[in-house]
Amino acid sequence: MKLRSPTTTPAAMFASSVCLAAALVQGAAAQQSPPAASKPSAAPTLRHSPYLPVSMSQHAKNYYGMMKGIDNLSVRSTASGNLIRFNYRVTDPVAAHLLGEKTATAYLYGQTSHAVLEIPVMDKVGPLRQTGPLEAGQEYWMVFSNKGGPIKAGERVDIFIGSLHVDGLIVE
Repeated sequence: MKLRSPTTTPAAMFASSVCLAAALVQGAAAQQSPPAASKPSAAPTLRHSPYLPVSMSQHAKNYYGMMKGIDNLSVRSTASGNLIRFNYRVTDPVAAHLLGEKTATAYLYGQTSHAVLEIPVMDKVGPLRQTGPLEAGQEYWMVFSNKGGPIKAGERVDIFIGSLHVDGLIVE
């Protein structure tokens, strides 16, 4: 009886090389990183969206300028987030008369947090907003109390002053 030399097929050689490569990769990965139990526990990192929020459209800017008499609308978080300041410029004092009325109550509504903020009233100063007769071309402001920080930077907010509604502003 004649003994035959063992021959390997190409498929068997390929399978064994894949297994060998996988074992080498696992061994190299195990040497590079320590076991999970020995790693110090770190606080979870917050993930931020890579997308920038879209600012107010040109159509909305034109609408507020023509129909409501205001432009250059901005909402900013100030005083370490405890106050939110709403700035605007008056282009038509007649159309923007609600912004200057003392009796018109102003609210800021957070679309994500569903928080409703009011303008704080100080004992000796009064409400933290500018009231009185409005002049064209002048910048005005009002400040909303954000105590506890329910509204964060990047959130969309709506502002209600009597029947005047400004929708979808982004807190900077």
